[in-house]
Formats: sequence, structure tokens, C-alpha cells
Amino acid sequence: MTARRRLVRVPASSANLGPGYDVLAAALALELELEVSETGEFEVDAGPDSDHLPSDRSNLVVRAFEVLHPADGLRFEIRSGIPLARGLGSSAAAIVAGLVAADHLYELALSEKELLALGTEIEGHPDNVAAAIFGGIVICDPIPEGGKPDCSRFPPPDGLEGVLVIPNSEEVPTDEAREAIPKQIPTREALGNIFSAARLTLGLYRGDLGLIAASLNDNIHQRRRRDLYPRSMELVEKAPELGALGATISGAGPTVLVWTTWQDAGKVTESLEERCGDWAEIRRIGFSDQRADVPEL
Repeated sequence: MTARRRLVRVPASSANLGPGYDVLAAALALELELEVSETGEFEVDAGPDSDHLPSDRSNLVVRAFEVLHPADGLRFEIRSGIPLARGLGSSAAAIVAGLVAADHLYELALSEKELLALGTEIEGHPDNVAAAIFGGIVICDPIPEGGKPDCSRFPPPDGLEGVLVIPNSEEVPTDEAREAIPKQIPTREALGNIFSAARLTLGLYRGDLGLIAASLNDNIHQRRRRDLYPRSMELVEKAPELGALGATISGAGPTVLVWTTWQDAGKVTESLEERCGDWAEIRRIGFSDQRADVPEL
């Protein structure tokens, strides 16, 4: 009998996109790749991240997999291009990879919405999970009635690119970032974000780069987390001076997503290398329409 084997690819993601706190997210052209094989022995190979990730059943990929099926006798080989603890959806990608691998390996035929519900239960919020499952730009209900998350998606617009500024040494735990947000937000600030998030969504859907540039400002989370990543926030504020459309903190941070056009991406990247190259890694990156995928082996 032929041993079963599956390969899963899952995109990174950037949540919030400025004003869309816990609601908007985008898939990015960075991937986590997971290969699961029936070998008769349980094993986890985390590749280059093996010094930072557990190699037992506490590994997030395996934990998600075992929500659907025991991992006995399986080898998990994880190859990830997504930096850990940098606000780029590494945990969501791991969760989705584990769920999708189990679903395909054992032919469970779960729908994407069922995967979204399971992934959200593990992750605690749906935005990064939805972007990892569906790709593109996603709009999520952060507190769904009945506990069943919902989202809509559409492809990223042509001509839009991003440049990631990934601090070398700073890590921001999601729990710590969430503690910086008060339970009550002044009405004026909340309404400002509703306006910006609605206009940003329209700009992204239409591919209106001018509208996108005018709608990246946030009133709720970024300035309240400034003490967690002051250099990142300074860059968010200065990004238009470097020729970019603007910039946002990616998820809980500290990574900055600098928004630009494909025509300007090269010179913006060069400006960022000069300004931030001594304390951060700079990566030119595309917004991705690629969803979680199981290619043929």
C-alpha cells in the first residue's frame, strides 16, 4: 500500500491594513510550505526555524492537524519564508497548513468556511486565518453571532505592491499588543476608522491608488501601541516622504507594510534600505491572490 503524502502551501498575511482593525487583512507573497508523509513514526522537522519552534505535538502545525486527526506515524516537514512573531500571520499560516493537510490527507472534504471556523477557534481571531485560507483581500466579522466567523474576499488590485520593513530584534506578542487597546473607544475615533476602512475597501476593490493612499490612517490601534515599536511608528508617519502611498503596522507589529505602486517600488525600497537597513530587513513583496493550496505531488 502506497504511503500517503501531501504538500500544502499557505500565504503570509498582513492584518488590519491601517483602519480595518480586526476586520481587514491581505494575503502576501510569502509562503509556509508543509509536507506531511506517512512514515510510521511521528516526527517534526521545522527546517531553518527548528531552534525557535517545538518538535513535538505542541508545534502549532501539529496541534491544528490533530484537531481533525491523530498525527501518529506522520512526519511533518515545515519550510517557512514567513518571519516569526513579526505581525505577518505566521501562526495563522501554521494553523491553516495543519488543518488543510489533515483535511486532504484523510479526505474529510471540509468546506473553506468550516476550515475558517476551526482556524479562528484556535487563533482567536479570523482576519489572518481568513487571508491564509482565501487569499486576496478579506473583510471579516471579528465577533460573529453564534460564533461562526464570516468573511468576504476579492483579489488585490493590479499595480499595487508592498515593501516590508521587518525589525531585526523586536518581537511583539499579540497578547501584549491587544492589552494596549482600551475596551472603550471614543465615538469620534471609531467613526473616523469606519470612514477610512470603508473608503480603503472601496479603493482596493476599484484599484484606485489615490483613494488607497488617502485611506490608510488609523485612530484606534497604531498610536496606542507606539511605545511597543517607536521606530516602526515613525516610519509609518514618514512613509509618504519616501515616495510611498503610505504605510501601516502589519498586524500586531512590529513589521511595517509600506504601500507603493509597482512603478515606484524600486526607489521606495532603496530609500527604505538607506533609512532602515541598519535595524531592519527590507523585502519588496506583492499582495497575493493565492489561497491555501495543495499542489499535486
